Amino acid sequence: MSWSQKSFKFASRSQGCYLVTDEVYDNIGSLISEYEVGMVNIFLQHTSAGLTLNENWDSDVREDMKNALARIAPESDTDYIHNAEGPDDMPGHIRSTLVGASLNIPIRNGKMALGTWQGIWLCEFRARRHTRTAVATIQGQKY
Repeated sequence: MSWSQKSFKFASRSQGCYLVTDEVYDNIGSLISEYEVGMVNIFLQHTSAGLTLNENWDSDVREDMKNALARIAPESDTDYIHNAEGPDDMPGHIRSTLVGASLNIPIRNGKMALGTWQGIWLCEFRARRHTRTAVATIQGQKY
């Protein structure tokens, strides 16, 4: 059983849901390719962004998801007590809790075993552009 770990940064983005599968492979693909079987955990070190697996083909799904999360945790809600960094601060934390900050993806034959229509999304919940850092931890059997 072997372990690997690497930190990496996603490109800076403003509020929205972004397909980042290729960006993840660019950063950790060489590590993943060493494993015949295993698991990769990708952990986002932030409380106002999230990672999820979803549709990788139709960008309308990402726009619909952004809009749905905005309805669930609206920035216009005046009942929030926490607003230290502006009106998108607390809604960003709520959305991050709903989406989650990490993914576990199986590795098979040196690649992430994603389904045909699955892609990795970075969901940015703050209006101002942010650069987000992730830690990828890989455990498994190397070739």
